[in-house]
Amino acid sequence: MTDQHASRGRPATTDDDIDLQRLWALLVDGRWLILGAALLAFLLGLAYVQMAVPIYKAEGLLQIEKKQGGMLGLDQLDRAFGGAQSSTAAEIAILRSRMVLGEVVDQLRLDTRIAPQTLPLIGRFQFAPGVVDDTGRAVPASVRDGDATVVVAEFQVPETYRGRTFQLRPGDAGQPALYLGDRLIASGPADQPLTGEGGQVVLRLATWEPAGETFNLTRLSMLSAVNGIRGSLTVEEQGRDTGMLNISLTGPDPARARAILDAISEAYLMQNVKRQAAEAENSLEFLNEQLPEVRDTLNEAEEKLNAYRSNSDSVDINMETQSLLGRLVDMDAKLNDLKIKESEVAARYTKEHPAYRTLLEQRRSLEAQKARLNDQIGDLPETQQEILRLMRDVEVDQQLYVSLLNRAQELRILKASTVGNVRIIDDAVVYPGAVAPKKRLILALCTGLGFLLTAAVVLAAGLLRRGIESPDELEELGIPVYAAVPLSEEQARRDRVADMLRRRKRRTHGAPAPLLAVNDPGDLAVEALRSLRTSLHFATMEASNKVLMISGPSPEVGKSFITANLATVLAQVGQKVAVVDADMRKGHLHRYFGHNGQQGLSTILSGQADLDTVMASTEIENLDFLPRGQVPPNPSELLMHPRFKQLMEDLSQRYDLVLVDTPPVLAVTDAAIIGQLAGTSLLVARFGQNSVKEVDVSINRFDQNKVEIKGVILNCIERRASNEYGYYAYKYDSKD
Repeated sequence: MTDQHASRGRPATTDDDIDLQRLWALLVDGRWLILGAALLAFLLGLAYVQMAVPIYKAEGLLQIEKKQGGMLGLDQLDRAFGGAQSSTAAEIAILRSRMVLGEVVDQLRLDTRIAPQTLPLIGRFQFAPGVVDDTGRAVPASVRDGDATVVVAEFQVPETYRGRTFQLRPGDAGQPALYLGDRLIASGPADQPLTGEGGQVVLRLATWEPAGETFNLTRLSMLSAVNGIRGSLTVEEQGRDTGMLNISLTGPDPARARAILDAISEAYLMQNVKRQAAEAENSLEFLNEQLPEVRDTLNEAEEKLNAYRSNSDSVDINMETQSLLGRLVDMDAKLNDLKIKESEVAARYTKEHPAYRTLLEQRRSLEAQKARLNDQIGDLPETQQEILRLMRDVEVDQQLYVSLLNRAQELRILKASTVGNVRIIDDAVVYPGAVAPKKRLILALCTGLGFLLTAAVVLAAGLLRRGIESPDELEELGIPVYAAVPLSEEQARRDRVADMLRRRKRRTHGAPAPLLAVNDPGDLAVEALRSLRTSLHFATMEASNKVLMISGPSPEVGKSFITANLATVLAQVGQKVAVVDADMRKGHLHRYFGHNGQQGLSTILSGQADLDTVMASTEIENLDFLPRGQVPPNPSELLMHPRFKQLMEDLSQRYDLVLVDTPPVLAVTDAAIIGQLAGTSLLVARFGQNSVKEVDVSINRFDQNKVEIKGVILNCIERRASNEYGYYAYKYDSKD
């Protein structure tokens, strides 16, 4: 016994490799669960795609051209020093900005939302489109649901009410009534504005045909409305550095999506034009401020020249002086032009920018040339110098004034003709069919996920399952398996019927249970017990007595089923067999033999009756039965009484074999006590329920009490691909 126990403690092999064959077998065993889950996922996906609101997509195309220099006289500087050009990323950011989208919200009144009131869970699967006019354009703030049509012309609320949902419903005589929760805010005729909350809430309806419905009305904040558009707006560059922008917008209402996308394109185009015209506007504003001052300066210079000539009796200048005057006037004109350019460049660049530094260099050069001319003028007579200075002031101021007038006129023309560097290539157009939900993709994903997730659960459950699935698992530890009993589908069916009858009759004891060896003797489970009968013949030849104990590690392993049917097949070959229900706590062997179990083993051990009084015969020839009796308060102490040993001796003398059904050894000590009086002991383990560790611990428990377990009966082996023994055993079934 010691050597045998030592061999059980050493596992035969250890294998850390993944058993692909076992994994495949687990999938085969769970194929119906996997297929059922995949089918369920497919049906759920089908229900979703049928109920989900279809989403449509509108698409347009914009072009961003290279920006041309907008300010006169700065084109060369822009080209020379890389004048700033807006990147595509910046233009995309502008397209998605609140400046552009906010304009669209105001134009289409997208911050006013109206929709039919729906159930909380079902509402997300329902959508009522807006009203479309005769030209096919979406009408802002409108809804059409069956016969109901409502168009909101104006809806004003205070800031504290923005984002809150009002209810608009028919009131008295069908007139509109506006509620906030259960509180009436305003009501009145549909053709007049509805006002409430001291005039802070104003609702004006363009169309009111409610058809008895209630509508939810909300005035969103600007940020919420903009974010709503931004979430469904996509802007992408077509290719690399092409300046072509694909813009698209998705939504449940195709007409509304097209209207919003067209409005976005127009708003973006207009802001681009305004941005281009702003440069000319700034320059024109500067010139308009300078023109009156230059004109006054010119008038003053002319008056001084005329007065000097009158006082000096008209002084003439020679050809050399005339040449100096022309050069000086030209120099001053250039300096004035540079001053204007410098003011324009200063609005765009810092002084460290190359364009600004170039202007400063040109200005210093001209000022140096002017200084040399002034030195030459200093050598002229005083009258010549004065008349030259006065004529120079008049000529310079006159040229400057004419130049500013021409520049102002050019800027007015530029401002009026500004077209920007953005073009709308393609107006918004809606795809002919819904782009979401993608029905085929969703169905494929749902089915695939259902299949894969269930397969993963099946594999995980199979790999984590601790129960015994093959006799080899026990034999690898040196534990002999006397029999492998397949799960009887017929017995399971009969047990279900019997349990149902017991529940209906509200009885827990005494109701009969089917005996498979009598009702279906050809069942594979019975055939396995017949094989066990042969093995027991040789196992009991060297036994000290005729007592065969049948125990188990835990409840619900099928000890009583094995005991009753094994006794039946033994009696059927002519052996005189006695069955003893030694589970005085929860024994139910009496159900198999049609006995009430009230008089039995506990009655004998307590000295209230003798064996001949309580021993019951059965309908099966050569088979007698000793029930458990009433539940005693001290079953273990009764089993240790000498009466139990005397009872076993008496039964051994009267019968060829005595089968004793005991309680689980890991639960109570009754089995260890009974095993000391049994010549042969077997342990019943249930397939998939008891682990190898439980069996090993149970055998060790018996070893500690000097009870030798001859072997194990593996009960209820199921038909699984992962269990080769059970699979091939079932294949041999004559019913298949």
